[in-house]
Amino acid sequence: MTLSERQLANAIRALAMDAVQAANSGHPGMPMGMADVATVLYSDYLKFDPTEPHWADRDRFVLSAGHGSMLAYATLHLAGYARPTIDDIRNFRQLHSPCAGHPENFELAGVETTTGPLGQGLATSVGMAIAERHLNALYGDDLVDHRTWVIAGDGCLMEGINHEAIGLAGHLGLGRLTVLWDDNKITIDGSTDLSTSEDIPARYAATGWHVESCDGHDPADIRRAIDAAIADPRPSLIACRTIIGFGAPNKQGTSATHGSPLGADEIAAARQELGWTAEPFVIPGDVAAAWAAFGARGKGLHAEWNERLASSEKKTEFEGRLNGKVVPGAAFKAYLDGLIAEPPKVATRKASENTLGALTADIDALIGGSADLTGSNNTKTSSTKPLTKDDYSGRYLYYGIREFGMAAAMNGMALHGGVIPYGGTFLVFADYCRAAIRLSALQQQRVVYVMTHDSIGLGEDGPTHQPIEHLQSLRAMPNLLVMRPADAVETAECWALALAQADRPSLLALTRQNLPPLRHDVTENLCAKGGYRLRDAGADRKVVLVATGSEVSLAIDIAAKLEAAGHGADVVSMVSTELFDEQGAAYQADVLPDDALIVSIEAGTTFGWERYTGRHGLRFGIDSFGASAPIDDLYAHFGLTADAITPQILAKLGN
Repeated sequence: MTLSERQLANAIRALAMDAVQAANSGHPGMPMGMADVATVLYSDYLKFDPTEPHWADRDRFVLSAGHGSMLAYATLHLAGYARPTIDDIRNFRQLHSPCAGHPENFELAGVETTTGPLGQGLATSVGMAIAERHLNALYGDDLVDHRTWVIAGDGCLMEGINHEAIGLAGHLGLGRLTVLWDDNKITIDGSTDLSTSEDIPARYAATGWHVESCDGHDPADIRRAIDAAIADPRPSLIACRTIIGFGAPNKQGTSATHGSPLGADEIAAARQELGWTAEPFVIPGDVAAAWAAFGARGKGLHAEWNERLASSEKKTEFEGRLNGKVVPGAAFKAYLDGLIAEPPKVATRKASENTLGALTADIDALIGGSADLTGSNNTKTSSTKPLTKDDYSGRYLYYGIREFGMAAAMNGMALHGGVIPYGGTFLVFADYCRAAIRLSALQQQRVVYVMTHDSIGLGEDGPTHQPIEHLQSLRAMPNLLVMRPADAVETAECWALALAQADRPSLLALTRQNLPPLRHDVTENLCAKGGYRLRDAGADRKVVLVATGSEVSLAIDIAAKLEAAGHGADVVSMVSTELFDEQGAAYQADVLPDDALIVSIEAGTTFGWERYTGRHGLRFGIDSFGASAPIDDLYAHFGLTADAITPQILAKLGN
């Protein structure tokens, strides 16, 4: 007996409703509604090898509607991936099960990206598609020739990041990107008529996308739409008209199936409606065999690809790009030597540009960009020509005013592999990027955020552009390495550290204003310690001044005044609190001894610095919004001068 495609799709539906019911938590409606589309995708189009989930030339499949995670877990299991096992699925949403409430890339090899925050999966897929086209331009169809597929829901298309992402994809002509929209017209609140009346296909068409529609429960019509998408050179949106919770006779088509278990009675009715007689978590042998055949097809394609790779003269170079290991080379070393020979007085944003000039010459994998602030962020170098739809071999992206979209796209590039993305904007606009930065950290991806204009030091643009709480709020984010260098040498060291992070993103906070050179040796990367003693006390040490970035030179001036008054003062450059916290207790105690007054100085909020100064230390910063004025006036107004701070330290010491 030949199995129908509906029977194969019903395996997804059964696993989804059973797992959600067992967990008493989850979203069965979307997997049940999109099961037919997913079955067609896996059977006829998706290129994958379940025995080698990280095959470089596999298609990327992104479940942007991450709440429907059981669609991903069901298809991975059915297609023959080692995990999730049926026991993993039985333990859906339970502690230590890889089948988390939303798909996590670090839990299952077949999950390309962590999704759940709606819209970000689709935006991340844009970065994956960019990386594919870039590597294809370098290595050709023999080694890089794959597609990016996305299943997205109404929420993904409503979120603001969708506008940024599809605009970028349309502009770049990313024709290997196809979004399958679960057009079920239902959100948690009810019908989409409650909240939206826009013409979504027209919106996509206006941004340069090809648009198709299909009956999401008719395999032949689904194939017709996908074939049309593949034939078109533009990125494609396919509106798949579906019924949420398809097969649940009393609840399908309603929000009742969106975010709650169906209930035992409705599951029993659905089994009867679908003709599914197997027990919960049991897949009939003929259904399992049919699904396994989909994966077997990919194994053959993978074997053919391996043969092409083995015979390619670019094999070693290609594999080197994919392993992601990078070491700054001769240009970077020469640049460091030049910093010692002729120490520059420059803004750290300019020092970053100079460092990047060397690094992008040494490391071809670096792809940069900026959210319409190239001249301010200083992110473009002579080695990074523009990446455009006419030349994907370029290494610089003009993201436009799309901070959130830029950050998500960089996540996609990093997840794809073969490239190391960095992108710039003003530090205050980290707020626009924050949700994507959080996913960089959660997914353990090497993405470098170049955030300039990092304090009131930017001057006249005023409080809307002056970061206050930003540094500390970003430091509070787990697995994000925040670095604020004080001069050109520290900036170069921070870049070296950022590229060495295999499993976390980095954020460089850089000044607009020029800073004096403070470091005059590069024999050791001292920034790797996070905080280190830049200047030793001359007299008996009474004070340790802990400063970051532009305030380190201020601390040097304060130390001189304290020494003149007979009080020894160390100066510690606290480049990264994260790296400092990773040092041993003995090192931390040596840098911040208990017998000294600890004083923090940073042109931002004082919140959080008490963990280093203690309750009895002093904290100098800004605990209000900034103001519009020239830089020197601002520092004087907020009391961040040697003349303002030194008397307060002396008073604390009892003088």
